[in-house]
Formats: sequence, structure tokens, C-alpha cells
Amino acid sequence: MQRPYNFSAGPAAIPAEVLEQAAAEMLDWHGSGMGVMEMSHRGKEFISIYEQAEADLRELLAVPPQFKILFMQGGGLAENAIVPLNLSRAATVDFVVTGSWSQKSQKEARKYASEVNVIASGEDSGFTTLPDPARWQPSKGASYLHICSNETINGVEYHELPDLRALGCDAPLVIDFSSHVASRPVDWSRVGLAFGGAQKNLGPAGLTLVVVRDDLLGHALSICPSAFDYKIVAENQSMYNTPPTWGIYIAGLTFQWLKRQREGTASGIAAMEQRNIAKAKLLYEAIDQSRLYINKVAPNCRSRMNIPFFLRDETRNDAFLAGAKQRGLLQLKGHKSVGGMRASIYNAMPLSGVQALVDYMREFEQLHA
Repeated sequence: MQRPYNFSAGPAAIPAEVLEQAAAEMLDWHGSGMGVMEMSHRGKEFISIYEQAEADLRELLAVPPQFKILFMQGGGLAENAIVPLNLSRAATVDFVVTGSWSQKSQKEARKYASEVNVIASGEDSGFTTLPDPARWQPSKGASYLHICSNETINGVEYHELPDLRALGCDAPLVIDFSSHVASRPVDWSRVGLAFGGAQKNLGPAGLTLVVVRDDLLGHALSICPSAFDYKIVAENQSMYNTPPTWGIYIAGLTFQWLKRQREGTASGIAAMEQRNIAKAKLLYEAIDQSRLYINKVAPNCRSRMNIPFFLRDETRNDAFLAGAKQRGLLQLKGHKSVGGMRASIYNAMPLSGVQALVDYMREFEQLHA
């Protein structure tokens, strides 16, 4: 029996194989007599889960050895504070604001940095475009430059990370990649720190991933709580405090699922990128070719993960959502701040799910256009 297709922006769909394995191991993990939620985080059983997850993620994302992988808590919102607590040095930090999440990030950073400069913004376009990096003017001596590389709500994505060196900028690039992590490769030569909540592409809510370059450790402000000091977290292998053990376990199963994926000669993240390109192309073409639906984002920066769209006649929104639910197409209502619809098509969403949505959209248009 086909499960409904879940288009939620997060917490989002988890691969069925992962859920089935977790269910089978719920009461007894590998003959240990314990479920993962019952284990000591310092016991040999969980340590093996953690070490395998960390190794698999490093392999999948091709994380260089000079970066630490940290499993933390608090989601992206908490990292909006934890990053400046660790990296700002109470000095100047730069932001490029491209939507709701980068707006939140720069507002939070103002509590910890002496100066926050918004060096570029897409607000004038209603956050439907990305400001051209060639026009950015980074602050001299900034501690870091922050971008949200995929805006979950507004549906814009950097398809290529900016090269700050080409701008004559020495500041490390900080990226919030919550909603597209593991959907495509990362050019780590351009990144100083990346963070993201797991609840979109990696697993359940409650786990936060931080990948941070070694030279950025050890600069936390004196007011930074010890549990949020990246250097302390790294020195303690993410176990300075009790980590989100269940989240790490599910993420680890997801990493193994990702490693098994194949698309032609491609595997792992490369295979997922091919699938994600195909899924997004299918849905965007259906929107662009219709008379009823519209996507307002400039084609050169449309997100592959989060696709907002609107009915030209918004009085039909409720009918559209009701019909979608009847067909097992769930969580399509847009974010309350922008309205309309939104289809989040993360790694766990198969092409068949997007095709089912496109078929329904065309059927609804024939009845109501």
C-alpha cells in the first residue's frame, strides 16, 4: 500500500526504509536488549552508532579533515545565536538577507556582535531574487559573512556558493544549509562553517548539524554557555552534554540510506542531486505551463527543495488543499507569512510523489481554470 506523499517543509518525510529499520530495532538494538532511546550515550553501543554516523556523513558530504562535525541541539534558530557567540568576537559581522530565515539570523546576531551589516538584500524584489555577489561590499575586517543558502519559506537557493575570495573578502563564509543539506555537494573550499537542522533532509527534529573549520574554534565569547562552545563540543565528540541520541541514530540510518542510492553511474549525494534536479524541473514546468498556478521566484535561483506557488484565483485555495488531501498529497499549505502553496520535495520524496502532485494540479486546473 502506497503511503501518502508528505510535502511538509519540516519536520519532513523520512525514507520508508529508515522508518522500517528503526521500527524493527525499537525494542532491541542488535541484540543489546535495549532500544536506542534507552541507551547511555557513553556506552559502547551508542558510541558505535555515533562513530558510524559521523564517518558516513563525512564521506557523504566529502567533509575535509580540517573540519569538525558536531551533533548539537536547538535547530537553526539556536544556531542564529550560537554562531555569533562563537565567531563574532564581539566585532562586526556581515549578512546577506534573502528571505525569512536570514532575516531572523541577522536580528539575533545583533545581540552579540558590536555591529551587524546587511551588505545585500533581496527584500526589494519580495525575496524572489538573489542579490548578485559581484555587487556585495563586505565590511573590512568582518568576523564572518552569513548567508542562508536555501530559504525554506521564500523558495530561493544559491545554486553555487559565493566565492568570497573573488570579492577580496577574507571573512569566513557561514551558511545555513538546513533545507538543502545532503541534496547536492558542498564546495568546502568556500565555507568556514555550515549549520542546519536535521528535520528536513537528515532525520527527526531535535538534532542540529554543525560543520566548522578548525581555525574557527576557540574564539567563543565569555558569555557563551559551555554546552554551546564549539571548541568544547568538538573536544568532547559532541558529548559534553547528553546528545540527541535518537536523532543521531535516525540520521545515521538516513546516511546509510543515502549511501545506497544509485542513479545511473552516480551514487550517494551525486545521485540525489540528479533526482532533485529532475523532480524540481517536473514541478516548475507544470507551474510555468499552467494558467492557474504561478511561481514568483526568478528562474536562476529557484529552490530545488522548497517550491512555493500560488493559485491565480486564491478563493480556490481551500478546495485545492482538500482535494490534495483526498489523494494522499499532504502538507501543501504555504507558510503563514507568505500564503499560497508550498511543495517541499526533499531527498525522501520520490519522483512518483512529484508526478502525483503534477497530475492532480492539472486535473484541478481543468475543473477550475
